[in-house]
Amino acid sequence: MQRRWMMLGAILTMLSVAIGAFGAHMLKDKIGASAIATYETGVQYHMIHALALLIVGLTAGQLGASTKLKWAARLLFAGIIIFSGSLYVLSISGIKILGAVTPIGGVAFIVGWLLFAMDVWQRGKTSL
Repeated sequence: MQRRWMMLGAILTMLSVAIGAFGAHMLKDKIGASAIATYETGVQYHMIHALALLIVGLTAGQLGASTKLKWAARLLFAGIIIFSGSLYVLSISGIKILGAVTPIGGVAFIVGWLLFAMDVWQRGKTSL
């Protein structure tokens, strides 16, 4: 579990930098300020949650894999795809209906963080 999520986290972090650079250099003059702000929000959440996957991988290495950690990683990954992906497509295409999909990714982020916190909390209680 550790290697898989750390590798994916590193790849997704690299992609967030590339996608952010693409937006800054290729899209800035082609889409409006509001769309750029939406795009940048997608990049910001993408980067934060790609780093979170690295943290989950490191935690799995320290504490061992668990069902909660696996689901936390899956949900953080899904959140990147759904939340950030929908914002990227929305900002470039202007398809407004994608705004209805974005909160699903946000919920995935929230539940992923919650599962991560629960796992670490429960393991800490057993080792005291």
